[in-house]
Amino acid sequence: MKVLLTQTIEKTGIVGEVISVSEGFARNYLLPKKLAIEPTEGNIKRLEAAKLEYERQQKLLREQKEKLVAAITGVEIAIERASNEEGHLFGSVSRRDIADELQKLGHAVEPDDVRLDEPLRRIDTFMVKVQVAGDLATQIKVWVVRDKSASAQGTADETAAAATADDAAGQASAPAAE
Repeated sequence: MKVLLTQTIEKTGIVGEVISVSEGFARNYLLPKKLAIEPTEGNIKRLEAAKLEYERQQKLLREQKEKLVAAITGVEIAIERASNEEGHLFGSVSRRDIADELQKLGHAVEPDDVRLDEPLRRIDTFMVKVQVAGDLATQIKVWVVRDKSASAQGTADETAAAATADDAAGQASAPAAE
């Protein structure tokens, strides 16, 4: 069945386009939700302006994404995380963490744009792919570094615990000596 799309539908078609779909899809989904109408000459002419506007917006969006890729090419970010002595993180660095750091630098990168096979779980330097469109991608360098305040806090806590243990041991042995 041929229908004329009144709105752009992901992976189906753009507004103003005449497409062939199964009758069930058209009758049960597209037509009741007013996402498509019958492709008459009048309807096609009426949606031509909407199609041109959509194409103009897509062109502007593409230009913005090209500028974004050019701006983030070669960018290096550092993310601090608490870790053990071997460099394994207590937690991980995710796509969201990387996107948040890029957004702090003024780049409009979404977590879905960051391509990670799995979260980063160790102190190291990683090359991470950022893909803002199907054919627009670049790589950034992500430095995962030890959180200095967490390691200093951990050292202070260990020192305080050791001192408390020494005091407790000293008090426990003092009454026994009397």
